[in-house]
Amino acid sequence: MQLWSLAHADCIVIMGSNMAENHPVGFRFVTQAKQRGATIIHVDPRFTRTSALSDTYAPIRSGTDIAFLGGIIRYILADDLWFREWVMAYTNIAAVITYKYKGPEDLEGYFSGFRDKDGCYNVENWQPAGEPEPSPLAEHHAGHHTSTTETLFGARKSHHPPPEDPTLHDPNCVYQILKRHYERYTPEAVERITGCPRDTFLRVCEALTSNSGRDRTSSFCYAVGWTHHETGVQIIRACCIIQSLLGNMGRPGGGIMALRGHCSIQGSTDIPTLYNMLPTYLPQPNAHKPHHSLKDLLEAETVPTGWWHNFPKYFVSLLKAWYGDNATPDNEFCFSYLPKLTGDHSQLPISLATCDGVTRGMFVFGQNPVVGSVNSDLIERGLAKLEWLVVRDSFETETASFWKKGRLVQRGELRPEDISTEIFLLPACAPAEKDGTLTNTGRLVQWHDKILEPVGDNRSDLWFMVHLGNRLKQLYADSTEARDRPIQALTWDYRLRGKQQEPDALQVLQEINGCTWADKKLVASFQELKDDGSTACGGWLYAGITPSADHNQARARQPDAIGMETNHRGWGFAWPSNRREMYNRASADPEGRPWSEAKRLVWWNDAEGKWDGNDVPDFVETKPPGYRPDWSKNPQGMEALAGTDPFIMVPHGRSQIFVPSGLKDGPLPVHYEPMESPIANPLYKRQVDPATKTWPRPGNEYHAPADPRFPYVFTTYRLTELHCGGLSTRAMPHTAELQPEAFVEVPPELAQEKGVAQLDWVVLSTLRGEIEVKAMITDRLRPFTIDGRTVYQIGMPWVFGWEGYARGDIANVLLAIFGDANTSIHSTKALTCNLRKGRLGGSASQPMPKTPPVKAPSGQEVLRRIDKLLADKPDRIGHDFSAATIALCAYRGALLHQTGNAAPAQKDVERMNQLNSVISVVYGTHYPIGGPKWEPLEKARERFASLIAED
Repeated sequence: MQLWSLAHADCIVIMGSNMAENHPVGFRFVTQAKQRGATIIHVDPRFTRTSALSDTYAPIRSGTDIAFLGGIIRYILADDLWFREWVMAYTNIAAVITYKYKGPEDLEGYFSGFRDKDGCYNVENWQPAGEPEPSPLAEHHAGHHTSTTETLFGARKSHHPPPEDPTLHDPNCVYQILKRHYERYTPEAVERITGCPRDTFLRVCEALTSNSGRDRTSSFCYAVGWTHHETGVQIIRACCIIQSLLGNMGRPGGGIMALRGHCSIQGSTDIPTLYNMLPTYLPQPNAHKPHHSLKDLLEAETVPTGWWHNFPKYFVSLLKAWYGDNATPDNEFCFSYLPKLTGDHSQLPISLATCDGVTRGMFVFGQNPVVGSVNSDLIERGLAKLEWLVVRDSFETETASFWKKGRLVQRGELRPEDISTEIFLLPACAPAEKDGTLTNTGRLVQWHDKILEPVGDNRSDLWFMVHLGNRLKQLYADSTEARDRPIQALTWDYRLRGKQQEPDALQVLQEINGCTWADKKLVASFQELKDDGSTACGGWLYAGITPSADHNQARARQPDAIGMETNHRGWGFAWPSNRREMYNRASADPEGRPWSEAKRLVWWNDAEGKWDGNDVPDFVETKPPGYRPDWSKNPQGMEALAGTDPFIMVPHGRSQIFVPSGLKDGPLPVHYEPMESPIANPLYKRQVDPATKTWPRPGNEYHAPADPRFPYVFTTYRLTELHCGGLSTRAMPHTAELQPEAFVEVPPELAQEKGVAQLDWVVLSTLRGEIEVKAMITDRLRPFTIDGRTVYQIGMPWVFGWEGYARGDIANVLLAIFGDANTSIHSTKALTCNLRKGRLGGSASQPMPKTPPVKAPSGQEVLRRIDKLLADKPDRIGHDFSAATIALCAYRGALLHQTGNAAPAQKDVERMNQLNSVISVVYGTHYPIGGPKWEPLEKARERFASLIAED
């Protein structure tokens, strides 16, 4: 949905966000809705400016969102308040699930199919009765942890839709499963778990349900207060279930608004900085899946039904955009040049791998991991083991200066003279010094112009990447090595402008838009893309943003006039195809008529034989509501979806209340306690999500449930005045003075117990580290009564560091590395800690132990480490794979030390390359997707044995 759609909502629930302070521009649409009479609800651990502007404030303990949302689901079902006509037509509520399925209510907190051996689920027992159901393409990576990947994601064997029971009487239809699953989420249980008073919770339920239906719609708004949990995906899933039951999807004023905290966070997901995706949500090939050739990948990943059946067109067009004339059908459009995933290469395991010495170099763009990443001390230890580090920023960040000012240097654990990392700090342009596009909340792409020339040596990120690419192309131009062909084959013909040779950002946008390759004519929509190599497209969802050489829709700035109803289609570009409301077919009933005049958006125009309305239809424009697929003819793609199936990116076109495939930790959201919690789970015997990604190790220890040493719930958040962890505001005196130093918010009751007065120094401690900060005593935080006892929660902004004018200790020192099973995202919103009055030194708790120096092992010692791995074959990440990796890296370091500064001989270079390939294989075994793969390690062991035989 678009931000302005919020103004048409009748109720808005803001949860997992402090929208008024962290998204103030978008919040104006909330205030517009309030002026129209909408009910505004804020659910949050803290009473903030968002709470002050809401009609109802519902306090909850951090990490209990699913209990709260699950209680709403139960309320809707128990009182029969769901939008029956919408739900029966547009969701899978009537689907019958295999009778092998068992839920957490039967298995003490587990779903059926859990494997203790590798801590993963086999999803066979979650499938519809009679046949497996493929997941949407963007979630295919979830299959890495299942044994049924090929069955689930390959071509369907039966020629009919999943079985349904429209009477909803079958005990294994989704409706009955849902009722059983959430039966225990009573208002009393919600209060007991979350701390939200029962009456307040019921007031939220009543406002939400009374403002949803045929004539009224409600919206949810969330941000990282939901995503930064180890159950973040399932929290959002719970919200999807609520909005599906109430018919609040694809309709004006209805939906789920994912609030983006930066101007182009959405853009960095679309044209991704994500390790497991190619641009616009195409899967990155994986070495452990049947992706050995383009033919294999397309067969394995192409979904048989729904819009993602067009996947081959988008993938081949992407390869053509990257490799141009070099990409031909004979060489599978250079598919073999794409890197293949060998493990989980997300930020959390990469941080650990860096600490283990596996990572040799690192580029840091637009990020400050020493401040912004969890377990900051571990991050510093890792940076100190790099050979080189490139930081591009407008200011010297903590990541760039850790070697001289870092916490570990100040504590004496590291000395600048012992840190061999070569650091390059390269000045980056400020936004006003460059042009290009931003993709913000609501998928809205807008062009911005450069208004002044870069100062000094400032250069844009685009300048840096294009010129780095040019130098690499020159470096490898004459190489005859096969490994250098991917760089040689890249199309890299970007126009350079002006004295500073700045690349033309519009040309890059046009490359993303796509063209017909022979004549370079820009395509007007993704429907023009082909899988035969005749079209090139850098991101299929953006096709149409520059439909001709003289038209850049991202520059458009024509809002609707008063009385117009075109959804501001003249303002910017919203992918795909400038659609403002995704799945807007759901705004009309099964016959194609608006559910109500008040909430009309698109409708079927019978006279013209097409969908019409106030938005670009998110549907096949000419498919009538009465169309039904002929399953006897084995329909494919969109032909397999009926004229009443609005969710076209889902294989069966229906909203997935129950998710048979695509998630690693369950088909339905479950309340688990956070990894670190002051209480035992009141609902299930299972304490935490069993599929959570964990990496326990020295320096990354976890607190046990209800650990008396760490009794307080700890959460982190942002500030309006200081922009995240960057120095763009901390280094500016006029913004720094608004929030000049770090603080921790403490409820008055806890302060009284601890004898802490306003602005007293306090020490916060966890097993990862400890920090000192001034106390802000405030009733914005209040004690919770949880399961019969008082639980305190404290909160701290994570935006401070040692650079700039506004300084303070780093909150993320306290946090641990563990992550969501589906996304690997870290958890920053619900952990535990201790608090005491005073400062570090004095009676501070025992400091973290220094990392012991690693003695360089002999080749035989390293070989024994690898042999032990192969002999033991541990089957979970939690086992100590690190020993072999650290030993290999130390061995490599000793070889490099022997070389010194002298130019290495060619033999030494080849030897080092072979050693690096062995390290890469061990790393791929260390941080695997789907469990360790032993055959590559056995081969690597033989290579290493032959290497050391030369000693």
